[in-house]
Amino acid sequence: MDFESYVHDSRTPLLRFAVVLTDDPEFAQDVVQEVLLRVQRNWVRIRDLDHPHAYVRRMVVNEVISNRRKWSRIEARPDAELDAPTADPTVAVDRRDALLRELGRLPVNQRAAVVMRYLEDMPDADIAAVLGCTPGTVRVHVHRALTRLRVDLGSAAIAHA
Repeated sequence: MDFESYVHDSRTPLLRFAVVLTDDPEFAQDVVQEVLLRVQRNWVRIRDLDHPHAYVRRMVVNEVISNRRKWSRIEARPDAELDAPTADPTVAVDRRDALLRELGRLPVNQRAAVVMRYLEDMPDADIAAVLGCTPGTVRVHVHRALTRLRVDLGSAAIAHA
């Protein structure tokens, strides 16, 4: 497979993955673009891997983690009152918005595990390979993330989201 075909087939899933992972569509586009530039430079080596898409997805996760580490000391964090959700007359949109906002507050590894399990429908072993941990650690990440989401959103919001 050549690089252009890979990008054509994988760009949308990678962007969707990055948007949910970062909770910021513009930042997600930057991450995917940066990762694809690095992939292009190393395409000869990457295309020969057993699972090149899994490798690229891991690159996306690493780029997000790296950026968060680099900029977390610099970015101003708004006061919690300023970031309070506002009511939306459309219940479904409000639930989705609340869920995405709470996903954005999870630690990156927990968020990545939840996104890969429920959005990408990946098994624990594949998620573990992407995150560089064991399947047991993946289950712990998912359990902790879901517990926190249930506390923050309430069980009813998660059941309908």
